[in-house]
Amino acid sequence: MKYTREYFALYDINISVADGESVAFVGGDESGKTSLLRILSKLENPTKGQVYIKDIPIEKVNFKTDLQAGYVPVTPVFLEKKSVYENFKYILKNWGLSESEIENKINNLIIEFAIEKIKDTKVKELSLEEKYVLSLIRLSLRELDLLLVDNIFDKLTPATLDVVCDLIKRLKTKKTTLIVATTKQEIAEKFAKKFVYFKDGSLVEHL
Repeated sequence: MKYTREYFALYDINISVADGESVAFVGGDESGKTSLLRILSKLENPTKGQVYIKDIPIEKVNFKTDLQAGYVPVTPVFLEKKSVYENFKYILKNWGLSESEIENKINNLIIEFAIEKIKDTKVKELSLEEKYVLSLIRLSLRELDLLLVDNIFDKLTPATLDVVCDLIKRLKTKKTTLIVATTKQEIAEKFAKKFVYFKDGSLVEHL
């Protein structure tokens, strides 16, 4: 995966990431990490510069047919008034699975990740930490080519941090390109050996 980026919140950004590589974006708050992740997830449109994923201009990339991508933002996205089970079902139904396939997949997920106690709980009643965990569990429904994780780590207790880190490592297969954003070097080192440092929207050699 290759991308070159220049954006109103990012300046003179030039980065290449290989398929299957694990990379950590490291920098303080508002340093540009999230802006770049949102561009890579197609939630923001660049005003200048070029981004390529698998040599395809990002504006032409279809995340349904070209590659499987998952993004974990700082603000989790769910159907808040629906239960955990209903949220999983909504996604699988959109993928065109039959009722029996949906039920089997969700039941396997519930057993695999031991979430029986919360499967009927409305998402709005869950804690932020639980929502982060569920965001990652939800991504396990498919094998990912690209996994983007924003800086959710600062908001976690040590116990939940361990769970989240284990889930991210579990989602990272040999073919998965992983990009994690964090404010802390020690978190970055849990996932990657390649570090990209951000400060005030630009890349720096170190912090």
